[in-house]
Amino acid sequence: MGGDFGSHCIVQASIACLAEYPSLHLVLVGQAPLIEDLIARSPGVDRARLQVEHAGEVVAMDERPAQALRGKADSSMRVALGLLRDGRVQACVSAGNTGALMALSRYVLKTLPGIDRPAMVAAVPTRAGCCHLLDLGANVDCSAEQLYQFAVMGAVAAEALGVVRPRVALLNVGTEEIKGNQQVKLAASLLQQARGLNYVGFIEGDGLYRGDADVVVCDGFVGNILLKSSEGLAAMIAARIDSLFRRNLVSRLVGLLALPVLRRLRAELAPAQHNGASLLGLQGIVVKSHGSAGVEGFKSAIRRALMEIEDNLPQRLHGRLEDMLL
Repeated sequence: MGGDFGSHCIVQASIACLAEYPSLHLVLVGQAPLIEDLIARSPGVDRARLQVEHAGEVVAMDERPAQALRGKADSSMRVALGLLRDGRVQACVSAGNTGALMALSRYVLKTLPGIDRPAMVAAVPTRAGCCHLLDLGANVDCSAEQLYQFAVMGAVAAEALGVVRPRVALLNVGTEEIKGNQQVKLAASLLQQARGLNYVGFIEGDGLYRGDADVVVCDGFVGNILLKSSEGLAAMIAARIDSLFRRNLVSRLVGLLALPVLRRLRAELAPAQHNGASLLGLQGIVVKSHGSAGVEGFKSAIRRALMEIEDNLPQRLHGRLEDMLL
């Protein structure tokens, strides 16, 4: 029931994913009459693989997490997480209120042993492929120990996606050891002593996009600004290129020649293709979609959840955390 475009967008994305993945089953949680009406507008849906679970309350996008936690036991977000806790589903995907999703996930699912707070992680495109960036906004203020935990979880998640001995770095205002705030410096000291972790030191923002690390760690305040600035920059560059190629007849002819390359570049860098941030550290798979994601973006978030189910990510994390955490 969350997100800027409401249930219509989520229902469309869900139906499209069912057609794309024959083994997929989905449960749509929210106000059943509204959801059923939206499904009825798409004939031919395999209802054996699409269920609706009624929830009478909705968490507003501007609602305080504490209010959602204490006052809305029948919210779509709370009910969906309950289905995950009870084993009726294998993952939960939401485009709703991030703070409420974090608070409810910690309350309903609990964190893995050794983890203080879950962290949001997503893949950011780089010259070398992609980099896993965390935290992306779940934790605005982080201690050195929490940054250390994020680094361990990010490394395990990258390994699950096939990265061999992932390079882990701390995002900082410089690469020199003397730079950074106290939390970052203390986190660096902890990471240097970590067993089995390929820590490569501090990294700046430009190094992230060069592909100098496979996992980049920062607090949620910095990570959220970096992510959204990157998405805005990608959209601005795409719009500028379109404008340049439409300026005159010669530019349009050159644009036609370059069109296949431009389409490929746009597809690779489009924020919708990278939508879906995992809440690592929970006893269950929870994926947060951008509230502003459209149909394609929400489909990407569902694909992210599918991938984590196939990789059995929470169990992988649990198996590695005991050895690597201090």
